[in-house]
Amino acid sequence: MSTDNPSPNPFRSARVLILSLTATIVVLALAFVGLAITRSGQPAAAVSGEKVNVLENSDNNCVTCHRQSTPGIVEQYGHSTMAAADVTCENCHVVAADYPGAIEHEGVYVLHEPTTAMCQSCHQAEVAQYNQSRHGLPSYVAYAGEEALTDEQLVAYHNIPEGGANPEASKARNALHALEGEAITKFACETCHDVGKPAADGSVGQCSKCHLRHEFSLEQARKPETCNNCHIGPDHPQWEIYQESPHGIAYATGGDRWHWDAEPGTLDATDFPAPTCATCHFSGFGASSTTHDSGDRLTWYLASPISDRRPAWQDNQVRMQSVCQECHNDNFVTQFYTDADAATEAVNAFVRQSDEMMQPLVDNQLLTDAPFDEPIDYTYFELWHHWGRTAKFGVWMQGADYVQWHGAYEILSDLAELREMIDEKLVKAGLPPVDGE
Repeated sequence: MSTDNPSPNPFRSARVLILSLTATIVVLALAFVGLAITRSGQPAAAVSGEKVNVLENSDNNCVTCHRQSTPGIVEQYGHSTMAAADVTCENCHVVAADYPGAIEHEGVYVLHEPTTAMCQSCHQAEVAQYNQSRHGLPSYVAYAGEEALTDEQLVAYHNIPEGGANPEASKARNALHALEGEAITKFACETCHDVGKPAADGSVGQCSKCHLRHEFSLEQARKPETCNNCHIGPDHPQWEIYQESPHGIAYATGGDRWHWDAEPGTLDATDFPAPTCATCHFSGFGASSTTHDSGDRLTWYLASPISDRRPAWQDNQVRMQSVCQECHNDNFVTQFYTDADAATEAVNAFVRQSDEMMQPLVDNQLLTDAPFDEPIDYTYFELWHHWGRTAKFGVWMQGADYVQWHGAYEILSDLAELREMIDEKLVKAGLPPVDGE
């Protein structure tokens, strides 16, 4: 029998038919599953990662005009939760003709940038919390001084724990602001400290410093890069400390998988396996409620030359520790606080030593009245303002290099330099050096 044209194998043909039918069924099943997921969850555009622009077909006058003049702003706002909630441009910008700061625009009167008074109409609790925080008036007063406040604002300032109610609040930066001049400071001090600047209508602050317009993205407000706009550099290097900390490493290596758009007030360790700035200081996380008071969970005034405990610090500690306990056990948290408290006191002792060394110069009127007119002024200032604060921030945020080489080491170096400067002045005046020899 010839083998060139073998007869068909009925069993092989059956197997091929079965495999083909199975593959078809699997493909159809996957298609139905995908359709079910889309229908049971978010719209198809959201599932595919495409953003929905709720203003795409809007005939609102502002939208129609600005779609031509500033299309980027319209695009951003169209993707925001506020636009999705039917908050219009007019709700935030349009005011009466006699409203402080109003400007005429296309037949109506508007605010170029909405004030916190406008935000407060919807976000009352958030604005009230913010007004009691370091980000409110204390931030502005740090460069502008109390004299820039109205009588009403001055009363409010003196009732804020980190403002006039804090006896260790330092006015040293006011002098630097004046020395550097407006040409510099509008791009320097004011860029960050205007987060607490009063507006023409008397309300305080600029929400958009942290919640960038016009998308008002939860992800943007929650990511630590937002805070690094101000919390960076030798006097408050929280961004750099966070980057080298275990929490920052977890964010850098896995943050792309975290739930940045999760509903506020519902967050836990499944959403954020490690904390960001917002997780510790603002977000509703575990047993701690959402707050806009950045000091609400802190136990010390770490930014002061010599750190004191905050009012009701025990309550603050409970709130912060409830965040920590979402990942860490009680023994770890308790021991960490004990050790960090001790390190804070150790830095306080260094700064007190510098004060004691400087006191003979003060007692004998060997310092000029003018601020920052001698090298000794800068060394004395940097000892606490740069290195003392950095060491304390490094301790509490777990950044070893900033506790050591950018902190304690620099403090000791400045103490040695300060001693030489002080002794030179004392001996020149015919007085004994600080060590009495």
